[in-house]
Amino acid sequence: MTPHRIRRAVLALSLLLAAVPAMAADKILIVVSGEGRDQGKTRPGFEMDEFAQAYLIFRDNGYAIDVASPNGGRVEADKYDATEAFNASLLADADATGLLAATRKTDELKAADYAAVYVVGGKGAMFDLPADPALQRVVADIYQRGGVVAAVCHGPAALVDVRLGNGAWLVDGKRMTGFSNEEEAVFGKRWAKQYRFQLEDALKARGAQWQEAALMMPKLVVDGRLITGQNPYSTPAVAEAIVGALGRQPKARTPWRDERTMALVQRALNGEYAAVRQALAEDRDTYHVQLIGLLGYYQSQATQDLAATRDALAIMQLAAPYMPEPQLRLGMAEAHLRLGDRERARSLTGEVLESHPDMAEAKQLLQRIGS
Repeated sequence: MTPHRIRRAVLALSLLLAAVPAMAADKILIVVSGEGRDQGKTRPGFEMDEFAQAYLIFRDNGYAIDVASPNGGRVEADKYDATEAFNASLLADADATGLLAATRKTDELKAADYAAVYVVGGKGAMFDLPADPALQRVVADIYQRGGVVAAVCHGPAALVDVRLGNGAWLVDGKRMTGFSNEEEAVFGKRWAKQYRFQLEDALKARGAQWQEAALMMPKLVVDGRLITGQNPYSTPAVAEAIVGALGRQPKARTPWRDERTMALVQRALNGEYAAVRQALAEDRDTYHVQLIGLLGYYQSQATQDLAATRDALAIMQLAAPYMPEPQLRLGMAEAHLRLGDRERARSLTGEVLESHPDMAEAKQLLQRIGS
């Protein structure tokens, strides 16, 4: 072949490749619930934080992305903070917002197009995703073709009824996690009674080897090509685990505020309490102090275990200098009472009553503390 013909052949091949869609190895499918209405007020939808963080990680690591829902079309997230860095970045990405405005219908998907599927959580995922046989088929096909299957928070609800070609449940015998019964009891009161199943119970019934962290703490579980995360704060770890499972080293990035906050809390629980308090005092705006306070408060409310109560109290005490809310002080007082320190419990309750003399909850706690 002459040099001229070689150049023509190379040019023709390059034009052909440019017209071919991204190979499966370069494309990730994100699945979201289409249930959402009125920012979750009248019907729960998907969690934007879990979508945005994963989308940005996939995009920045060079992956093409499709977004799908059971019925296709525009989908609506539950209420979220548009000023958080990851959400602001997502909203500034016209491709991303376009994908959410016109999601693909799951029964139009081909597993061969994707190297991985990632299922976003949010309470809406408990309704339409488990009832979608087309989604079950594409998830099973992606897995059986050697692809990665991943989900976070309530997203694993989409995996409950997925069977492989041999009739076995996809999750049978697999280590995994998801939104726990403990977390559902605290945060799912409005919608949980309408669920067809409780997520943790259903996955265990299918043979999953369930793992979980303390309430709302990040938890990543990887079992081969099945990757799951416990709650929204597990999202970045799940997304980067998907990238790693697909053979790429995730690009270095600056952790988002919630990530930094959760890492700081974990350092405190690992014994670095003094250093963590100093870090908060010196650079409070780097962290999400309200998240720290709420995390400790809800962990305390959800347990009677003394060790867990001590951890929850330590977390609340980190936030206390920056959170004047009386409810946090009462949570700390309750924890002190549970741990046998009546004097400290009485002192904190008294402080609340000085500023909020008519607060019934504080009066009741003071009666429980006694003289």
